[in-house]
Amino acid sequence: GGYGIARITTILPTAPQTTLLPLIALALWGSIMANIICLRQTDLKSLIAYSSVGHMALVILALLTKTPWGLTGAMIMMIAHGLTSSMAFCLANTAYERSNTRTLIIATGMQLTLPLLATWWLLANLANMALPPSINIIGELSIMSTLFYWSPTTIIPLAINTLLTATYSLYMLIATQRGKPNTTMYMYPAHTREHLLLALHMMPLVLLIINPTLITGP
Repeated sequence: GGYGIARITTILPTAPQTTLLPLIALALWGSIMANIICLRQTDLKSLIAYSSVGHMALVILALLTKTPWGLTGAMIMMIAHGLTSSMAFCLANTAYERSNTRTLIIATGMQLTLPLLATWWLLANLANMALPPSINIIGELSIMSTLFYWSPTTIIPLAINTLLTATYSLYMLIATQRGKPNTTMYMYPAHTREHLLLALHMMPLVLLIINPTLITGP
């Protein structure tokens, strides 16, 4: 979807700011609403799915500005979020295989029984919050800089969006890892294939920040 929007916006004639204002305002509002919905989710996979809506709204915002920085930020965000969201879904599946539930209230206290997977949960949530050294931070900073240059007023909803993203990411981490473990869950140790799968998600997120021109081009 992001690729299709990028192709369409490049062939459209340059629109004045007043024409793009309703679309950008709608995308900003949609991103904030998606993040608020994440805070009300009790299903782990639904929470991760709604987080994708919030991040893809940022991609739409960047592409609507029709600037080189916006296109660069959108491309980085799509690749970074593709890896981060996929990693989060893999972690959700590891939790579901052991607890047979996706409810956050039941699948708790995994840090005590699965400390290595808890480390992967922490790294995935830090990447979702766009903290260094993940490539996510370059994407978000590029999008924020583009929108601030387009209109300084957008920094207010963008700041709210960033705060909500950090809030639901920490909520997901604390809800699954902290607390008293559920004694009805069969917490068998993590397999090597699970660690390999998660490492193959995390390595590109960290290594791409060394040479982001692989995504953005020279």
